[in-house]
Amino acid sequence: MQTLISFSPLLPLAALWALLAVSILVVLLAIWRGLPGWWLRALAFAVLLLALVNPVLRQLDRDPLSDIVFIVVDRTESQSVSVRPAQIDRAVQHLLGEIDGLENFEYRRIVVENDPAQNDSGSMVMTALAKAASEVAENRIAGAIVVTDGQVHDPDLVAGFPAPLHILLTGQAGDWDRRLVLRNVPAFAIVGEPVKLFLRIEDQGAVPDAVAGFARVEISIDGEPPQGFTVETGRDFELPLTLPHGGANVLQFNVLASKGELTERNNSAVISVNGVRDRLRVLLVSGEPHTGERTWRNLLKSDSSVDLVHFTILRSPEKQDGVPVRELSLIAFPTRELFLDKIDEFDLIIFDRYRRRGILPSAYLENVANYVRAGGAVLVASGPAFGGVDSLWRTPLADILPARPTARLLEEGFVPRISELGNRHPVTEALTQLAPRGVAQDGTPGWGRWFRLVDAQATSGNTVMEGPERRPLLVLDRVGRGRIAMLLSDHAWLWSRGFEGGGPQLELLRRLAHWMMKEPELEEEQISASVSGRQVLVTRRSLKEDNPAIRVEGPDGTVMVLQPEKISPGRWQTEFSGEENGLYRMSDGELESVVAIGPIAPREFEQTIANDTLLRPLSIATHGGRLRLQETPEPNLRLVRGGRVAAGRNWIGLTPREAFLAKDIRQTPLLPGWLLLMLAGLLMVAAWRYEGR
Repeated sequence: MQTLISFSPLLPLAALWALLAVSILVVLLAIWRGLPGWWLRALAFAVLLLALVNPVLRQLDRDPLSDIVFIVVDRTESQSVSVRPAQIDRAVQHLLGEIDGLENFEYRRIVVENDPAQNDSGSMVMTALAKAASEVAENRIAGAIVVTDGQVHDPDLVAGFPAPLHILLTGQAGDWDRRLVLRNVPAFAIVGEPVKLFLRIEDQGAVPDAVAGFARVEISIDGEPPQGFTVETGRDFELPLTLPHGGANVLQFNVLASKGELTERNNSAVISVNGVRDRLRVLLVSGEPHTGERTWRNLLKSDSSVDLVHFTILRSPEKQDGVPVRELSLIAFPTRELFLDKIDEFDLIIFDRYRRRGILPSAYLENVANYVRAGGAVLVASGPAFGGVDSLWRTPLADILPARPTARLLEEGFVPRISELGNRHPVTEALTQLAPRGVAQDGTPGWGRWFRLVDAQATSGNTVMEGPERRPLLVLDRVGRGRIAMLLSDHAWLWSRGFEGGGPQLELLRRLAHWMMKEPELEEEQISASVSGRQVLVTRRSLKEDNPAIRVEGPDGTVMVLQPEKISPGRWQTEFSGEENGLYRMSDGELESVVAIGPIAPREFEQTIANDTLLRPLSIATHGGRLRLQETPEPNLRLVRGGRVAAGRNWIGLTPREAFLAKDIRQTPLLPGWLLLMLAGLLMVAAWRYEGR
């Protein structure tokens, strides 16, 4: 209960001021005229004015409200290094005990952590404080104490805080750290061409002389053994890289940690650069003019990214018709330059119905075989001659061909089928879904027939398409570092002409080319992953039927074992949640792969040395203080009046607000009005009587 005297005027304030002025003039006139009762008249006017201002006794029934202190605890990732967790625990426990000992005070503890749902949002400490302060009345806030390293990413969010805001800094004076910075990181790059990245090593804090100036950096691509080199710190270093393959290339950069470094979390960076091919250079060798030759050429020329060199044999050497050779062509075809000097510049070589006629010497074909072993790609589209004496099987290419002819030629209508293995191979997987008429009940694809097949026996590789009686039709194989494909029919052009509905020749050729170019998405044995936020979807592809478990190793060394589920022939999937940013390694005992989660360099570890630079203006504006927990691990609390300096050498202050909630208000006139009027009248009569004597 609070009792006080207040006034409830009976007249407007302007009228009261006018009466006061008139009263003063009357009293002054009485004094000027020498009337001895002027002081009685003055008292009468005073009593009259007192009656008009109506003094009342106000009794306020109220409930006091507690003063609120916000304790904001920064528990983001940068606060988990070195001695900072122990400093936080000790300081917060002490502060809670101190506030519990204060009368009519309560605390609101706010713990700020990194939000996994927000990609690299950083330390949103002031956001949390502003949100908590908006939920209480401003006149109840006695102060805020922020336990942090000072590296916040929203320092300007809290403006005009109504009470002292104190900063308790974690960390130690001798802390130092080293950070890896990558600049000019592209999302795409051309395979085989240098990509220029700029790498920089930044030192922060009190760097020891023993490690200052230079750092050791390691680079790894797709989890391969790293390559190391030494760079100078504090300056940009131009780093040319060449992507080894198309698709996603995961590059990991790592700075070897030095003794005493604050954290290693910012010593590494993981980026994913998608490799694309600028041009696909194709050499098409046609052994003779035929109907399907134009189809091959049109398919290859329809793609603007394909550079095609077409070598066609129009006239065999044994043909004698008396026409001079110089009149059969406009220019001499540079066979030596193509098959010896510049063969390595081609991405794919296609032999279309080629037969051995002596035009390409055995040395040239031997060079083609070596080209495949060294990493090249060859597609052989066989014609009737493949089963005869002029077959490529009787050249040095026989060492790399995956099928041996039986000298038998089948000329009958048949519908090409996807083999059981082909249903699991990425080149022919789900190819039947592109059939114009779907798939019949007996499993026959609804595409057009072919009418010729060179009978052969597959000696190696994988038979992914079959002809009648399950004879090999399309065989894929790996030779050395290269790849070779054999199509044992020259009637694929019927699909492009739309015969009996046609078929997916363009899609088949596209997949064949990408498989021979070693595109990761068409590898038949692989583990791949796609990232969405923190969820990682792992896909395992294999030609085998078994389903081994996948072992996932996180960036912090933790291991989880996942059992994928089969979703289609040759394809299994599983998923996991990656809580840490960095590189995750996946393996099933034979296959290995890597995937990166999170940003190139986490925002939380861009600056790791504790300082109050960002929060100092806000603390000064609210008369708050800034203390280092290394020097004052348990600061004392004091109560100070509003507007005063609220911090000292080893103490911080809180401002009592004395807020309350009013329950009831009662007003009683201090003196009855009639009594005041009677008293004023008596004083006037007394003045008249006194002056009349």
